[in-house]
Amino acid sequence: MRRMVAFAAMKPPFRADHVGSLLRPAGLAEARKRGDRAFQEKAILEVVARQEAIGLEGITDGEFSRDWWHLDFLSQLEGVRLRENPGPIFGGTEEQPPIPIVTGKLRYSRPVMIDDFAFLKSVTKKTAKFTIPSPSMLHLRAGRAGIAYEDMEEFWSDAAAAYRAAIKAFAQAGCSYLQLDDVAFAYLCDAKIREACRRNGDDPETLPRRYAQTISKALEGKPAGMTVAMHTCRGNFKSAWVAAGGYEPVAEAMFASGVDAFFMEFDTERAGGFEPLRYVPEGKQVVLGLVSSKVPELEAKDFLKKRIHEAARYVALENLCLSPQCGFSSTHHGNRLSQDDQWRKLERVIEVSRETWR
Repeated sequence: MRRMVAFAAMKPPFRADHVGSLLRPAGLAEARKRGDRAFQEKAILEVVARQEAIGLEGITDGEFSRDWWHLDFLSQLEGVRLRENPGPIFGGTEEQPPIPIVTGKLRYSRPVMIDDFAFLKSVTKKTAKFTIPSPSMLHLRAGRAGIAYEDMEEFWSDAAAAYRAAIKAFAQAGCSYLQLDDVAFAYLCDAKIREACRRNGDDPETLPRRYAQTISKALEGKPAGMTVAMHTCRGNFKSAWVAAGGYEPVAEAMFASGVDAFFMEFDTERAGGFEPLRYVPEGKQVVLGLVSSKVPELEAKDFLKKRIHEAARYVALENLCLSPQCGFSSTHHGNRLSQDDQWRKLERVIEVSRETWR
């Protein structure tokens, strides 16, 4: 019995976990455009049942209730609008996601995605996991040039306050597992992103600490029973990516952000080695994103186990978990692999986790 408890981890993050988004079923994007809520809810029911059937403990709605991993949430905050992406851009695709800019006073003035979470919670007996973009995403892409505030201290304070209100609303709706999706820290490991920050009027050397401070303030008052994790990646749009570089330049700041767990991308050499994990604070958990959500090839079990034990040189094995490196469909377009590929990869995560932690 003791071994089974160790595997299940009982509270999130779970030994076998996933980032959140899943490939959309045929017809969902069109159904959402015409406002067909019944189609969306049926699709969520089916994907929840599939997650439960393969043995996942943290259950998401696949992000079927949104089109973009970040924009649907951010655009509903007062003071935020979207504009065309000026770069840096995703390689390998002509289409580019828009970016958020702040045009006025930033506020959480109405519930955002609370109904979507409530529906998810109502259809699973497992732990309902919900994902929202990190407050860093209000700033990173447009930077200072995209923030209408005269006083940036006021902006950061308002960003933290808006997120405190959002987190409180999710907690009141019964959310015990919330994930902040954040590309900012991983992007800032890339020289071209740092140069873009300078052009936008920011100092890339100080941004990681500023982002971490804002996240930490957003978590003030978080209920003791709620796990808040952070997911980092280097871009995920139709299997394309933006940034490359190991976590070393940002690790100390990122690990000071106050979240309970870190979902970290480690699927390719673009993410660097495990050495930055030496900065992980005592008691925090790291979910190793070793399984690629970008390509259909299935990772070998022995390879994954070897990588887990390499990471355990820096973080105790009992504080590690396993997941894909990102979602399978961060936007409604989806990555370049099949539904079967996706489920095989999730099953592989569960299989390797059981064999590693039991």
